[in-house]
Amino acid sequence: MSLAKEGPGDVVDVDQGAVLYEVSSGGVAVLTFNRPDRLNAWAADIAHEFYARIDAAEADPEVRVIVITGRGRAFCAGAHMGTVDQVGSLADGGPVDVDAAVGERPAHFLLSLRKPVIAAINGACVGIGLTHALMCDVRFAASGAKFAVPFARRGLIAEHGISWILPRIAGPAVARELLLSGRTFLAEEAADLGLVTALVPPEELLTHAVTYAEEIASKCSPNSLEVIKRQILTDADGSADQATARAEVAMAQSLTRPDVIEGITAFLEKRTPQFPPLSRRERGNGVEHH
Repeated sequence: MSLAKEGPGDVVDVDQGAVLYEVSSGGVAVLTFNRPDRLNAWAADIAHEFYARIDAAEADPEVRVIVITGRGRAFCAGAHMGTVDQVGSLADGGPVDVDAAVGERPAHFLLSLRKPVIAAINGACVGIGLTHALMCDVRFAASGAKFAVPFARRGLIAEHGISWILPRIAGPAVARELLLSGRTFLAEEAADLGLVTALVPPEELLTHAVTYAEEIASKCSPNSLEVIKRQILTDADGSADQATARAEVAMAQSLTRPDVIEGITAFLEKRTPQFPPLSRRERGNGVEHH
């Protein structure tokens, strides 16, 4: 992945970037955390480039699905904690610039993206790394990958929204046990707990994730995917009546788009549909408000 498409018409060299970026011929943008020397621990360099790459993928009409993975032995081994001396300065009232390390966006901004996001968890997935993975729409994990939410073991609290997303995926009882114990567990248990969709041999993980993503990109309407993602997020905490009422409005709107005719025609003609891309939209700080 030496050259990558940054945005429409632009090609940049990302060999040394903190986040590598490449678009497959099947319409999938692959973002790779690229600080393997520190197990891709989250810091300002990764945060800054991650947001830029995500924005590029969202703006590119050729990109229909996004895959996030890590280079080396880790997906993201939590936040970069610095040196012992730097941590020790906290006891002396040293400055704590959390925003600089985490970045200007909360992890849950991934839920607001218009395009599906798939996490290919290649290795250690810890703390804020796990939070970001859980905010993705689908998660595949390499067999044997290690997971943990060790906040309590670091004297911290459940950070970055993991106390919101973890119970919604695995249930309150599982979330309590994992957060209160701070223990490490393997991908096999993560699959049993519903945190990941499937386990894949490490050498097949990225191929599996991209193949899955390319099938979505080729067979699903981008407009439908955007609306469905919004429905899942909006309807999670409401009533069935409210969800149904919103769905009826969305259905009426969908019938005015060419996607429905194309989808039905392609099904009857037994061919791959040719759905139009999403229209461009200004994203501001990267979080859309509907």
